[in-house]
Amino acid sequence: MCGIAGVIGSKDRAHAKSTVQKMIATLARRGPDSEGIESWDRAVLGHRRLAIFDLSDAGRQPMLSADRSIGIVFNGSIYNYLELRRELSERGYRFFSHTDTEVLIHGYQEWGLSSLVCRLRGMFAFAVWDDRDRRLYLVRDRLGVKPLVFTIKGGILAFASTVRALRVAGYVGDLDESAVMDFLDLGFIPDDKSIYRGVLKVPAASIIEWSNGFCRTSQYWEPPTAARSSHITFDDAVMETERLFLRSVDIRLRADVPVGTLLSGGIDSSLVCWAVTTLGGDVTAYTIGTPGDPWDETKAACETARMLGIRHQVLEMSDTEDCQQIVGELVSAYAEPFACASALGMLKISRAVASSAKVLLTGDGGDDVFLGYPRHRHLWLAEKLAGALPAVVKNGWRTYHSIVPRVGPLRRAAALCDYATGGLEAFVSYGNRLLTDQVNGLLGDRLLHFRSGDSDRPPLPNSGCSVLADLLAYERRTSFVGEYMTKVDGATMYYGLEARSPFLDHCLWEFASSLPFDLRLYRGRLKAILRELVRRRIHERVARRTKRGFGVPVQRWIVGRWRPLVEAVFRESVLDKEGWVRASSVLAHLESASRRGWAPHRLWYMFVLESWARHEQAII
Repeated sequence: MCGIAGVIGSKDRAHAKSTVQKMIATLARRGPDSEGIESWDRAVLGHRRLAIFDLSDAGRQPMLSADRSIGIVFNGSIYNYLELRRELSERGYRFFSHTDTEVLIHGYQEWGLSSLVCRLRGMFAFAVWDDRDRRLYLVRDRLGVKPLVFTIKGGILAFASTVRALRVAGYVGDLDESAVMDFLDLGFIPDDKSIYRGVLKVPAASIIEWSNGFCRTSQYWEPPTAARSSHITFDDAVMETERLFLRSVDIRLRADVPVGTLLSGGIDSSLVCWAVTTLGGDVTAYTIGTPGDPWDETKAACETARMLGIRHQVLEMSDTEDCQQIVGELVSAYAEPFACASALGMLKISRAVASSAKVLLTGDGGDDVFLGYPRHRHLWLAEKLAGALPAVVKNGWRTYHSIVPRVGPLRRAAALCDYATGGLEAFVSYGNRLLTDQVNGLLGDRLLHFRSGDSDRPPLPNSGCSVLADLLAYERRTSFVGEYMTKVDGATMYYGLEARSPFLDHCLWEFASSLPFDLRLYRGRLKAILRELVRRRIHERVARRTKRGFGVPVQRWIVGRWRPLVEAVFRESVLDKEGWVRASSVLAHLESASRRGWAPHRLWYMFVLESWARHEQAII
């Protein structure tokens, strides 16, 4: 886990080297252990290292081939590097370190990039410079766990782990209005956008190839689609999941540094902790608690820890936290504005763990592939309804659905019919409410011509017969990588930690993705396979826990103890001066929300955006 950067195609080698130095200085928190720069006639690569494998100087990056014709900078971990190393050693390659990075060098030499990437089991963002034909490759892992951004202008390509590194080096344009709108709608920047104009993100499971000033993109992986009928029994699916999951945890315990794990009261993190104890691992589990709040999972987490006999620490958060400090940490940790409230808890855990461990196991991804969210079950039912409804009924509903009352029990039934007849387009449209904010006067002049965050995106699928499959593909490109993966990477890397999630193992993901929805939602139970595994290996009580999701109640806090600071910030609003929002309207809405004791998400998003804008002004 590290920070990487580079400039390719510049004729001014000294300037390119100076620029890369600025970028890796910005990435210092991602790689606190060492730094390095290497240059060629038309390429400069830079690296900040977080040492996880082989802590000696033999693991220094950029790492070069013996003849210097190939250079690589790498962020991430290749969990099967020992197996690949043995295979390459049998083919005659000599290794001078015990790192996974050196496996990438020799693997590229032996198999070429496309074949190498398909062999990798891990999370990664790396750049390979091949000086023989002056070609650069930027590679991102299958699920987009690790970030990688780039910009190209006048044939010169600059890349880095974060948008902020490119900005400090002078490679970005102004704020992108469409991205700002997306943020105010979603609370994060989707992966197909950047907060700055001209900056692109390497898509998940993709390779960017640069040569002679031009780029082309290729995708090397796609998860399988769900089978329509069951090819294995539910019991077989549980047993195979257990086998794959234990293997996934086992290889993620490989490290030359101490390892810790997260533990909420839920299914996924409980399984991670169970697997660690089953495999004989010696780790401490960490839980963030919010005392007195309905979201608090401390009691459930403590019960699970006692059942497993694992060391456990609880870290508490409340509205007594210093708002200026905690929000300042948030906007410093994330290079783009990011308002996922649970990131505050992730930052606190990362800060606490960093003194005793450098690797942190998490439960991310279990809900996404094994179907743990209520919306998954709802759209599964919508698919079944779509398959049963005659065409005449579907057409009639599309014509008359607007006159059906949306109150009480009818509200959910009507939504189900909407999704069965309108598909993903109908589902996503429920979340598009920015037009209301325009009417209420929250948005400034620079945003008034935008109707929604999705206004410039292609149409969504409208078939109810595939609405759940369409949702999973859509979310994997949007909230999964833009919110969930970003949250964990930003918080942990800010404190020099490597986060690893066994549920993001592509072998496990491929198996689960191929299972029919009827198996993953067996008998209508969310995440049925994982719940059954918990019932067998941990306890029935843990298996029956309802999903609550970890949250930090910032919507209550900003109209409570944090309100004075929020008001003070918007009385001198940077966003208002630049035409992004109307601060007077924001303050009026804050006053109204204070009487209810709960603020809408968008007020929190605007506060984060304002705080982020101030931070960015201060660092340049």
